[in-house]
Amino acid sequence: MTASTLELALTYEHAKIRELAEPAHHLDAAHPEQRHQTDRFYAIAAQHLAAAEDVLLPHVRRLPDGAGMVTRYVGNAKELERSLRFLKGRQYGDSRFVDLQHDDLWQHIDRLLGQHEQMEATYSRQICEQLDGADVNTLTEDLLEAEEVAPTRAHPSSPHTGMAGRIAHRMWRMADTAWDSAEGRVVPIKYHAHPKRDSALSHYLYGTAIPQEDEPH
Repeated sequence: MTASTLELALTYEHAKIRELAEPAHHLDAAHPEQRHQTDRFYAIAAQHLAAAEDVLLPHVRRLPDGAGMVTRYVGNAKELERSLRFLKGRQYGDSRFVDLQHDDLWQHIDRLLGQHEQMEATYSRQICEQLDGADVNTLTEDLLEAEEVAPTRAHPSSPHTGMAGRIAHRMWRMADTAWDSAEGRVVPIKYHAHPKRDSALSHYLYGTAIPQEDEPH
């Protein structure tokens, strides 16, 4: 059975997050000249989580056991967001987190990422069984566009779902952008090369290769 555009998109997103996480695993990633590697991983992961909560979870809620599925997803997302905040705090020398062991923290993050990937693979497959191809493509496009404007930092204590979650994500995006600029934090300027004409979705639809993204300046 051919994978849907949504399933292909999520597979790509998961692989991209893992690719960005790889250099951040190393101990020298905490050095000031290397912090951009963790910043990029953190920002992309945070954007993906927020976009999925805004775009995918309303569809998940309509599935059998949808309420339970959403609860499990949000529980994983909150724990992953807390771990991302610990990672950033440790990297930047926050006294609350400097005693955390690097390897233990990454082991926890990797476990949560694995759970996250498994849930999204299962949920997306079930969503696609309920929608026709055109609606799946629209949903995929909505997800990719939502990532472009999602918060670049994790906010585990904020609302995650429903109208309150969407409003919180919009407000945090504005605040995150201001803080990223003030701190000189290296984050992706754009998630995809062009969300409409040259988006990852167009490559999924037409089977063309996805070009490497430019490094942020």
